[in-house]
Amino acid sequence: MPVKNYLLFLFIVITVINAHAQNNTSLTVERNTNKPLNVIFILSDDHRYDFMGFTGKVPWLQTPNMDKMAREGVWIKNASVTTSLCSPSRATILTGMYAHKHTVVDNSSPLPPNLIFFPQYLQQAGYRTAFFGKWHIGEADNSPQKGFDEWESFRGQGVYYNPTLNINGKEKTFGDSTYITDLLTNNAIDWLKKQDNKKPFFVYLSHKGVHAEFYPAKKYRDVYKDEPIPYPSTINLTVSDSSIVYGNTNQCPTGAMVKNDTNYNIADIPKWVYKQRYSWHGVDYMYHGQIKFDDFYRRYCETLLSVDESIGKIMQYLKESGRDKNTIIIYMGDNGFLMGEHGLIDKRNMYEESMKIPLLVYGSGIIEQGKTLEEIIQNIDIAPTILDMAGIKKPQQMQGESFYPLLKGENVAWRNKAFYEYYWEYAFPQTPTTFGVRDGDYKFIFYPGIWDINEFYDLKTDPEEKKNLIRVTAYQPVIKKMRAEMYDWLQQTGGMQIPLKRLEDKKIDNLYKNTY
Repeated sequence: MPVKNYLLFLFIVITVINAHAQNNTSLTVERNTNKPLNVIFILSDDHRYDFMGFTGKVPWLQTPNMDKMAREGVWIKNASVTTSLCSPSRATILTGMYAHKHTVVDNSSPLPPNLIFFPQYLQQAGYRTAFFGKWHIGEADNSPQKGFDEWESFRGQGVYYNPTLNINGKEKTFGDSTYITDLLTNNAIDWLKKQDNKKPFFVYLSHKGVHAEFYPAKKYRDVYKDEPIPYPSTINLTVSDSSIVYGNTNQCPTGAMVKNDTNYNIADIPKWVYKQRYSWHGVDYMYHGQIKFDDFYRRYCETLLSVDESIGKIMQYLKESGRDKNTIIIYMGDNGFLMGEHGLIDKRNMYEESMKIPLLVYGSGIIEQGKTLEEIIQNIDIAPTILDMAGIKKPQQMQGESFYPLLKGENVAWRNKAFYEYYWEYAFPQTPTTFGVRDGDYKFIFYPGIWDINEFYDLKTDPEEKKNLIRVTAYQPVIKKMRAEMYDWLQQTGGMQIPLKRLEDKKIDNLYKNTY
């Protein structure tokens, strides 16, 4: 073999060995002093952080069970994701690792076989584990995944009515207008009823709701059809001459109306935001014209009602069975969702409505009641927290931290920064690769690889992110510091290389469809 080829071969072998050693951490369970608890983790899809009754964001939206969790448990007010996209977020939840570490950076990235999911540690510690619902990681099919004794899932995004589930390796199709949220909830409760009290249990209930296309349960269909839409104040800032103008422009002004208003900075809205307004994820051409914004908004809320009902059924079962005294319920969204803010819908970007998520924790007599946590907690912290609740120390490869002590009211040191990453997707090219950091009330958003302006906001004075302060002289030292912190985070956690994925398909966006 020529020396050149031999050196190349040797380099590839060493790279593969190093990658395997980095991810294939030994599955060793180390105990802590916490008494193992039962845990039920309920995950919804695309539920934004403030669409819950108790927040008052949508005056007519009723979520009595989420309200109960907040009233009698803990609401984590500043919860967010490290990547606002289904597959990367779900992989982060399971591994406790950033997307650049587990490498599931988009919805089609393959799932590395040597990743360890936190339920595997629970199994090692004697837990019975079960998964019900949407997996959607790396375009994986509905086949059973490691870490779960019971498995019920569907392919891809699934359907709301008459779903087909893979139940422990065998597919079963349901008819008679079976609604997926109800089916998953009932099946989870049936499984719980079969468990004795000799072993602790962990249930991962992963709903399809409230992912588009929104199809509410029949009993909730059209319950909000006549309710007025509370349009966000920034929905019209990027309008063009051909744009739809929403709501009352006194509350939702156009960019031309406020171009000289010091509460805004229209000139420094990134160009990609203007362009995305007329796209699959923009209010002028949302889902390529398949649905109107007002119908979209109301159906989203109607679909959410079944998720709230699911929480209520779980709480009722636990109380009736007496298991509420040693069981924690965690409710969370996999990412946020814009509802017209900045003229956009969907997620992916680093704006508040995309990055922040609902996160509620409920446990009778276990955690504090009626408390609002202000700390910055992210999806990277879920795996270490659940393991902590199970009496298991955090594995070395996990990059998040347990917030279980905070739930119990303990005074512990906690981070004041939230880091963010999103990688450009071939299928939805409207949103650029994004990195950023939130430090207290300040947020810095960085767009590498495109000729556009970056963003900096003071969320205390500008919670709606209307005034980009990136050019303001007084903030330059802070911006410089935050950008350095962003790079430090990437460097220290192995994120300085963008994990590229091979492309096979043609483009599907409205501007360049069917081109390579």
